Amino acid sequence: MGRFERQIILPELGREGQQKLHSARVLVVGAGGLGCPALLYLAAAGVGSIGIADGDRVAISNLNRQVLFGLNDVGNPKASVAKHYINERYPDIQVEAYDRYFLAKDLVEILPGYDLLIDASDNFATRYMLNDAAALFEKPLVYGAVYKYEGQVALFCAGEGSANYRDLYPHMPEPGEVPGCAEAGVIGVLSGIIGTMQAAEAVKWITGIGKTLVNKVLFYNLAEQSFYDIGLTSSDEAQKRRPATTEAFLKTDYAFECVSGIDIGWNAAMLMAEQKPSVFIDIRELYEMPRWTNTECLEIPFSQLIQKKNSVFDSKSIFLFCQHGIRSQPAAVELRKVLKRDNVYSVTGGVKHPDSPVK
Repeated sequence: MGRFERQIILPELGREGQQKLHSARVLVVGAGGLGCPALLYLAAAGVGSIGIADGDRVAISNLNRQVLFGLNDVGNPKASVAKHYINERYPDIQVEAYDRYFLAKDLVEILPGYDLLIDASDNFATRYMLNDAAALFEKPLVYGAVYKYEGQVALFCAGEGSANYRDLYPHMPEPGEVPGCAEAGVIGVLSGIIGTMQAAEAVKWITGIGKTLVNKVLFYNLAEQSFYDIGLTSSDEAQKRRPATTEAFLKTDYAFECVSGIDIGWNAAMLMAEQKPSVFIDIRELYEMPRWTNTECLEIPFSQLIQKKNSVFDSKSIFLFCQHGIRSQPAAVELRKVLKRDNVYSVTGGVKHPDSPVK
């Protein structure tokens, strides 16, 4: 217990609280700007078992805020790199890495084995899915999000009558309504502050010390160095919007519900492609580099796209991408008209977007 001496001497925590941390099992979904600091402090605090889920790989644009990674990690799976980092420093902690984007079926299988869930994701489809899973399996959910200079933290699904994410945001936003970090930007230290707050909420919940953010949302503005919170109550309307059974949860298409327009980001497109039959189409000319060596990707230049027969596309969801996302948008509009269906999307930012898997 020598490593935790400074915690144990706190009368509110003591050896009993430290043992609770050692026995706790925490699942962190997202090993990015929020997940990295949260993981770092959960491990340092002595949480005995940690799960890390993320299907992304380290990119150089991540390094201003994802503090578990360095230049030598670029191109490697985030979850596995984070596991290695933690195990190298704290070999007594059990760490499980899930190198994939979680789907509903993963949460049904894996979440019951954990005591607490931390949402460190970066897209609305995952946030609604994690919230509904936490409510369904009665697991407390520590929520965090950042946007430009402001961050939010809350503790959802923490017992009977506790508010959840759908009480805060009843309606899923339209595509492009809320830009992500890649479009709007974010200061790395803000992610660190919010991610550390998420770890603090987890530690408080596990040990029973202090006041947690149940039925509250804490807002922090870095530019103005200000904090404020709002009260939140559970509503019947919000409860009706989430699936009430495991079967209904598994049938909910979160990626589709969060995408109703033409534009879609790479992360949401990849998530949707995992959930339903899909095809990516590179509409650039064949000389444009780099190319994507993916079996689910077709290469059909924009000039030939509309001439292709409908049989090429079947009834799959179609994700069109180009170099910068400029050509793919009108192409998606036109292809929707030709095919007379709306599951055709333009991937925002194209190959040059930081989230692009095409390297």
